[in-house]
Amino acid sequence: MLVPVERPKPAMAPGEVMIKVEAAGVNRPDVMQRMGHYPPPPGASDIPGLEVAGVVVKVAHGVSEWRMGDRVCALAAGGGYAEFCVVPAPQCLPIPRGMDFVHAAAIPETFFTVWTNVFERGHLQAGETILIHGGSSGIGTTAIQLAHAFGARVFATAGSAAKCTACERLGAERAFNYREVDFVAAVNDATNRRGVDLILDMVGGDYVARNIETLATDGRLVQIGLLGSYKAQVNLIALMQRRATLTGSTLRARSVAEKGAIAAALRQRVWPLLESGTVTPVIHATFPLRSAAEAHRVMDSSEHIGKLVLVVS
Repeated sequence: MLVPVERPKPAMAPGEVMIKVEAAGVNRPDVMQRMGHYPPPPGASDIPGLEVAGVVVKVAHGVSEWRMGDRVCALAAGGGYAEFCVVPAPQCLPIPRGMDFVHAAAIPETFFTVWTNVFERGHLQAGETILIHGGSSGIGTTAIQLAHAFGARVFATAGSAAKCTACERLGAERAFNYREVDFVAAVNDATNRRGVDLILDMVGGDYVARNIETLATDGRLVQIGLLGSYKAQVNLIALMQRRATLTGSTLRARSVAEKGAIAAALRQRVWPLLESGTVTPVIHATFPLRSAAEAHRVMDSSEHIGKLVLVVS
């Protein structure tokens, strides 16, 4: 259970900045950590929270790119649900021009995840097709917008008519209610049985075999979550016949250098889209920091569309 407590300010190491947190995003990994299924990596804070937005109030030795007073959003390995959060300098980004702290706090975890998995690991190109499972989630709403903005043809799955409508408003050509429709048949029908070039999946389990059936020749399946199960049976014949690639990744345990490289790519390729309003984080609701438990109850219900954000007062 999440309850407010008093903690000292976090200690700093060389190369880090301290951020006075104005807002912090809530993500599925936070829920998994609360349940004891996703412990923080060695050296990370045991306080939940993987993304924050706020103001730099202190810089450690070796930091030259940030100064006190800078407005930033940042990817953290933990510690975001707090008034102050310490983050390696390369994992910080300037808040996009014209954006408030709440929307900025909803960027790092989802945009880092989508960029590295869809565009770097998944190699999505303009003109290709992508299927995004969980299209109404924070990851899903981000992936739909970015894939659409970069010229892909987008399909999505979601669990209600309202969620499917939201996905289509964000740029999905079609969104399929997985409670009512077999997504394999629906996608194959929509693509004249060609299938899709890329699938972004956070379910796992029996979705893996069905995803492979949905891939086009030389298609890629990128696994980023296991809401269903971590075990799957795979028809290797189907994999071989499609010359398919099955891959996956996690973000939290990656090195500062790797996360910094993703941040640099986002600043170059995605920040112009955020500053122009072409792409924007979808905010479902905000909660006071002291009500983090209520935010987790909403996350547990899966009734939200987009992101949940804690506001620090």
